Amino acid sequence: MHTPLVTHDIHSQSASVKVLQLIDSLEAGGAERVAVQYANAMVETGSYLCATRAEGLLKASLHPQVGYLFLNKKSTLDLQAVLKLKRFVKGSGIQIIHAHSSSFFLATLVKLLYPKVHIIWHDHYGNSAYLNKRPKWILQICAPFFSYVFCVNRDLENWARTVLKVKSVSYLSNYAEQAIEVPITTLKGTAGKRIVCLANLRPQKDHITLVDAFKNLQTRFPDWTLHLVGKDFDDAYSKALKTYIEANTCQDRVYIYGSCTDVASILEQSTMGVLASKSEGLPLALLEYGLAGLATVCTQVGSCAEVVLDGVHGRVVPSQDAEALEQALALYMETPHLRDAHGIAFKSFVEKNYSKTAIIDKIKTIYNTLCMPNHAK
Repeated sequence: MHTPLVTHDIHSQSASVKVLQLIDSLEAGGAERVAVQYANAMVETGSYLCATRAEGLLKASLHPQVGYLFLNKKSTLDLQAVLKLKRFVKGSGIQIIHAHSSSFFLATLVKLLYPKVHIIWHDHYGNSAYLNKRPKWILQICAPFFSYVFCVNRDLENWARTVLKVKSVSYLSNYAEQAIEVPITTLKGTAGKRIVCLANLRPQKDHITLVDAFKNLQTRFPDWTLHLVGKDFDDAYSKALKTYIEANTCQDRVYIYGSCTDVASILEQSTMGVLASKSEGLPLALLEYGLAGLATVCTQVGSCAEVVLDGVHGRVVPSQDAEALEQALALYMETPHLRDAHGIAFKSFVEKNYSKTAIIDKIKTIYNTLCMPNHAK
């Protein structure tokens, strides 16, 4: 049985800006990992994290000095959960709720009950290629209560300004860091001939196009294998993917692992990275590929091409184009010297441009500005 609240000697921390990272779950997704990263990075000033609906693998990654609350929220308008969070925020002296993704609605309800708290909304929306179809009326109601908005790509930043009419908004890239972890997962296949895809099994990640491209390479490269790492929701998409793998007799070359906590260990066992998404923000997976020194093939969606410079760190191809994806993968499979050179360049680029220090300093500046006396929203 989980203990709902662990304070971990929070009162011994320095009296500075106290921030709560608010996230729906602690499953191993991109937004969830970002929330945990931020909570862990802010422990010296008073850091908290609240998982609203579900816990998950990432709970074990929380720093022991992060004040933790699990709400076990049952519905959108769970009054008991709202009141519990409000009491926690007020009692802990929390000044800012940094609400990730859809948790903005709960943060707004808390602010209505406790107006002195600031809300920062962090928009991780993955379908940024389809913003014209994005549900927006609830966001438009809540947006006036946001003190600041962070967006994971430029399209989302522009959408927040024009559609939500938010003035204080900026693009904020993700960052990758080398985690200290216990190796758990052993990848199947032959060392030096493994392609990894870090992506939860969701339609926008388009694993089926990836498998389509990979199956056409089996005759030319029979020793290569494809490794799909990410949460399996056991839904219609997951079933369709597994059926497609079986129908194309790829079971012995395409492996599904589900959620894994030992990402760095998995990447160390991999030869190159791939992401075949139809839509993206700024995928944390790409930064992790870079940090691991893996040449990478990705699609031209969201901010992917800003991270993977085509012909320098990897190859960038159109989305939903199995033939282009196949050709890009084949290039690296048959030219190891190019693959290695691009992997080395990618690692250097990520370390220089997507460092933890630069991103966290930017976030802290916003936190401190919001909490300055007489700050006007």
